[in-house]
Parts: sequence; C-alpha cells; structure tokens
Amino acid sequence: MTKNIMSKEEYLNKAKELNVPLEKPKVLNDTDFITVAKERRSVRQYDAEYVMTEEEIREILEIAIQAPSSSNLQPWRFLVIQDKQTQQELLPIANNQQQIVDASAVIAVLADIEGYKNAERIYGELVNKGIMKNEIKEPYVASILHNYGNFSAEKALSVAMIDGGLVSMQIMLAAKAKGYDTVPMGGFDETKFVEAFNVPENFKPVMLISLGKGTKAGFEKVRLPLDTILTWNKF
Repeated sequence: MTKNIMSKEEYLNKAKELNVPLEKPKVLNDTDFITVAKERRSVRQYDAEYVMTEEEIREILEIAIQAPSSSNLQPWRFLVIQDKQTQQELLPIANNQQQIVDASAVIAVLADIEGYKNAERIYGELVNKGIMKNEIKEPYVASILHNYGNFSAEKALSVAMIDGGLVSMQIMLAAKAKGYDTVPMGGFDETKFVEAFNVPENFKPVMLISLGKGTKAGFEKVRLPLDTILTWNKF
C-alpha cells in the first residue's frame, strides 16, 4: 500500500502542528549549563515585531566561538541575516518556513574548507601571549598547512562541517541562556542560497538558525532511551 508523501515544504512546516503546548517558551531563572541544555527547545513561532540589537547577537556569537575545533582552526563563518527584506528573499529558498521572516535574525553557519590557512595567525597569537614558543609554533603551523592542505575535498568538508556543528550547538545554548529561542534548519536549497547570497566558494553551508523571541514553546522532547544507543568499549 502506497503511503502519502508530503512535499518538503509541507513536511518542514508540519512541525508547527506538533507544538501542542500553548504557553510561551520557558523563561529560565537558572542558567547553569544543565538547565539550559535540558530546557532548550526548537522553537518555530516568533514575535515578528521583536528586534534584537546587534550587540545582543554579537554577544551570543562571542560565547559560541568558544567552542572547540580541529587543531583550533575555527573554520566557522557566520552570515547574520537581520534585514527583513533580505529575510523575505531567503524565505522561498528555505521552503517557506515562517520562522525565517518572523525571527529577529537568521544566522547562516558556514564552514570554511580553507580555514587552515589561518594557522599562522592563530598560533602566532599564542606566541604573542607567551603560551607557545616560536620554535614550536613554526613546525606546528607548517605541519597543519601541509596536512590540511593535502586533505581530499571530502575530508576537508567533513572536518569543517563537524566544527560547524559544534559551534551551531553552542549558538543555540548561548541564545537560550540569554533568554532567546532558536531552531536549526537544514531544509533549504543550498545551491540557491549560495547563489543568492554570494557565498564564497570555500564557504559551505552547515545550517540556518532562526534566532529571536519565541511566542510558543517547542514541543516536549522525546528521546530514545539511553540504553538503546549506548555501547561500552566495543560493538
């Protein structure tokens, strides 16, 4: 028996109907890490009139970039889309998900596959701070340039995307701790996005994150029991 299959747009927007609770997202009085991690929800309804300041967004991103990365190369890049007209341009590219235009901002997280070229700058700063000696830094940076520079295209993309995922989660946790809501989105046309927003060739889209003041709580989390996904030592 053939089952009905929803279009991508229908599928992505259907998630709003799962938001059974009528209350607004929970305001956290305690922002310790465990509370923030447990209470973060994917929120799809936002106050379209609420405007976040550039300072507030920068503060969230400053916290986010404390995330770890391969060889500390920090290959993440951000395109913050806050202009309402530009958000409207993004809407059809993102399958008409309403949070694209209702959120205060959409953060496009990008992975720079040439991020390794910043090794000299990054490790030079460690030398300036007295954390690393120059005689150690020189061969270390040379090794990074050689190794990362010789990655296959697939390997380079994989490493950068993993780091992009790490910083994306940090953005969402930082936002929740600051009283804002988010939802990560992979449901967009990457090719059209790159073309429409003039994304440099070496920047690869990781995800879009809507950021703003939620008006309706995300649905309660349902997770597989830990014992169904946990194995000790070896399979």
